[in-house]
Amino acid sequence: MEELRVGFAFCGSFCTYDMAMTALEEVKRRYSDVTPIISEKSAATDTRFGAAHDFMKEMQRICDKRPIDSIKAAEPIGPKKLLDVMVICPCTGNTLAKLATGVTDSSVTMAAKAHLRNGRPLIIAVSTNDGLSGSAKNIGTLLDKKNVYFVPFRQDDPAKKPTSLVADFTKIPETIEAARKGEQIQPLLLG
Repeated sequence: MEELRVGFAFCGSFCTYDMAMTALEEVKRRYSDVTPIISEKSAATDTRFGAAHDFMKEMQRICDKRPIDSIKAAEPIGPKKLLDVMVICPCTGNTLAKLATGVTDSSVTMAAKAHLRNGRPLIIAVSTNDGLSGSAKNIGTLLDKKNVYFVPFRQDDPAKKPTSLVADFTKIPETIEAARKGEQIQPLLLG
C-alpha cells in the first residue's frame, strides 16, 4: 500500500454510486489514507438507488473514517494541507459549473477550493446528463485549469441520452498516478 493522502468526494449522480463505491474501494486498496467527502445534499437525499445513510455507512466502512459532510469540516483541507490528491467521483454538471466559476457552497466545492490552493491535483470523474450541452463549456474551462485532471470519459448512451457523459471510474487509479506526475491522460474515450 502506497503512502498517499487521497480525498474522495461524492456529489449527486446517484445512479453511479455503486460504481463510485467500487472505485473508492480500489483507491483504498492502493493508498493508505483515504478521506471520504460528500456533499450535504447527497448526505441527506434518499433515492431509488439507495438510502443516504447506507451510502455514508459504506464510505465510513471502506475508509475507516467518517465522511466530511459540511463546509466547516472541509475548509481545513487547504490550510492544514490534509490531502496530496483529491478525486470528485461522481462529479455532476452542477459541481462542474461551480468549480468552473469559483462557487464554493458545499463541502465538495470547499474541499476542492481548499485543496487547489496548495497546487495539488484535483481529479474529476464526470457524470452528467448534459455534458455535451449545458456542461460542455464548464468541462472546457476546467480542462484548461492548472492542477485539474479528468478521468477519461465517454458518451453514456449515445442513442437514448445523446448529451450524457460518464467517466470510466476504473481509470481513477491510473489518473491519480498520471496527475501526480503532472501528466493529463487523454480525457475523451473514443469508440
